[in-house]
Amino acid sequence: MNYLFHLYLSGDDPEILTGNFMGDFVKGRLGDAYPPRLRRGIELHRGIDSFAQGDPQFTRSRLRLSEDFGLYRGILVDLFYDHFLAVTWSDWSTEPLEEYLQRARCVVEGNRCHLPERLQGLVPIIFEDLILSYRKTEGIEQALLRLSKRVKRANPLAGGGKELTRNYKGLQDDFLEFLPAAREYADLMMQQ
Repeated sequence: MNYLFHLYLSGDDPEILTGNFMGDFVKGRLGDAYPPRLRRGIELHRGIDSFAQGDPQFTRSRLRLSEDFGLYRGILVDLFYDHFLAVTWSDWSTEPLEEYLQRARCVVEGNRCHLPERLQGLVPIIFEDLILSYRKTEGIEQALLRLSKRVKRANPLAGGGKELTRNYKGLQDDFLEFLPAAREYADLMMQQ
């Protein structure tokens, strides 16, 4: 999952950051189940995902990957883009990645009562292990292996790390074009 990407595009509003972070764990209509700014963060998460699906750079990244991955190519690109963001973090933020993650985790923990139960137990793993491991291709390979085991049907995700290595330069170039456009989209969406 591209946790870092969604955190980064959340800005400084604690409830929007929390909602964007938990977006993959909230399904269906939102109604009034969440406070307005938290709900806005979930909507931001969904908007970013929709934006990515229609973006030419994201599409180009998906098409770089073997057809054998089929519909899973989008999941791979999500994780690959988290890798590139983690690797180039200092190009996008003056705050060191470790400090940013510590601050973001405090925000998320401060809104723990709103997190889906399944996510509550994952918060330490996500912030202490997963995101930091994304800086290395081996970390992405391990994340894909774990993800492949969580998907109930047979899937090719465990082999996705080879696609990152095989297409590294092209994927990184796509990411470098995609992130500013995604950031502009997220900024505009938060202003609405």
